Amino acid sequence: MTALLDATRGGPLVTEFPFVLPRGYVDDQGGVHREGVMRLATARDEIAPLRDPRVRDNEAYLTVLLLSRVMTSLGSLDVVTPGVVEGMFATDLAFLQEHYRRINTEGVTRATVHCPSCEAGFEVELSGSRPGGS
Repeated sequence: MTALLDATRGGPLVTEFPFVLPRGYVDDQGGVHREGVMRLATARDEIAPLRDPRVRDNEAYLTVLLLSRVMTSLGSLDVVTPGVVEGMFATDLAFLQEHYRRINTEGVTRATVHCPSCEAGFEVELSGSRPGGS
């Protein structure tokens, strides 16, 4: 991952965000892939799929193409293709859509909180990195 400077926060700009799918993608050999990484989307990521004939035929396919472009890894798969996204369980697809929304619109998937009892500060993951979380 390339370290970039975030001028608004004075620190490194995080461009990749790990996730763990609630169920996991099952490949043709029966292997389950749950851990992955999603990068921030670019304007090209959001525009290019609009020219795809599959999106013109079915607008819902935009989600499939977009997620396959921004997922940089998923388990031991070499590449995340639209076919991989098509084969995911609906629960995992919904999870990835929410993860995409969080990292691209809110920009933050971690928050610092304080324990009400001891007032110790710690970070929590907001993007549901634990199984079934969101």
